[in-house]
Amino acid sequence: MAAPDFAEWIAICELKARYCRLLDSKGWDGWAALFTPDFLLDATASGGPRIEGREAFVSSIRRSLEAAVTVHHVHMPEITMTGDEATAIWPMMDHLVWPDGRTLTGYGHYHDRYIRVGGNWLIAESRLTRLHMAMVPPLDTP
Repeated sequence: MAAPDFAEWIAICELKARYCRLLDSKGWDGWAALFTPDFLLDATASGGPRIEGREAFVSSIRRSLEAAVTVHHVHMPEITMTGDEATAIWPMMDHLVWPDGRTLTGYGHYHDRYIRVGGNWLIAESRLTRLHMAMVPPLDTP
């Protein structure tokens, strides 16, 4: 098996880094630009939704996380590239805190599929699987 083009491997890593940074900083327009128009999210394995289409996906995540403080980390990817397509498995950790005190800390994996369009990599599909989730309910308010 031929070694992947290191510059393309780095480009995919930088794409996922932007995914985390723009999501956590609420840079919604820039974040939306990272996905293909027909993007598919499948988070059903971790109790989440299946969402088809970039616009529906970004809108749903924005509604859910707009008011939350979020931290997303990805580590040590396994990337396989074949021409203008690639797949990657990213070990991940996320920590979400909503204004009502509700929190979620999760650990698992992103299973992503990428397509190179016009020389740029975009995320075409992401499947989220969880190994562990710790949830804290909202704080009681008097």
